[in-house]
Amino acid sequence: MRDDAQLISDTLAGNTEAFGALVLKYQGRLFNTFLQVTRSREEAEDVLQEAFVQAFVKLDSFRGNSAFYTWLYRIAFNLSISRKRKKKPEASVDQQREVAGTEPIDLGELPEDRLLREERADQLHRAMTALHDEHRAVLTLREMEGFCYETIGEILDLPAGTVRSRLHRARMQLHEQLKAILHENSS
Repeated sequence: MRDDAQLISDTLAGNTEAFGALVLKYQGRLFNTFLQVTRSREEAEDVLQEAFVQAFVKLDSFRGNSAFYTWLYRIAFNLSISRKRKKKPEASVDQQREVAGTEPIDLGELPEDRLLREERADQLHRAMTALHDEHRAVLTLREMEGFCYETIGEILDLPAGTVRSRLHRARMQLHEQLKAILHENSS
């Protein structure tokens, strides 16, 4: 498989199939991340479609100072923020169910273990949903994507120190949300 630099070079030379290879390479990973960020399958799909179009149009502005995925993620992140500002918040049971998805069932798993796992996943999802957008984004990038502080800072256009402090606050806020949910469930 050709590396990103070669695919970008080929695309800029007029080979649109090379850009298609970049889309195939990153669309799944980007979709899964933005499904968590946007909390909507439809919104994540729209953001990704717009991001790939913008990346294609602006590909000649990519300088290679960062990884292509980081640059692409930044485009998608900015689009999701812009789209969110334009929309009114909405919440529906179906939307939450769609985002949470259904998890594969391990036939060897005991029913009570499966229920406990599903309940914990639901509690975590509820707690993540309650976080501020900036905290959810930094937590998703660090814990789900595994990005280092510097890369997160590059994506979010923040200094690494700010990323560290936001991540700390996000973890504290998540901890408090989970405590509240657990307390609510025990009552």
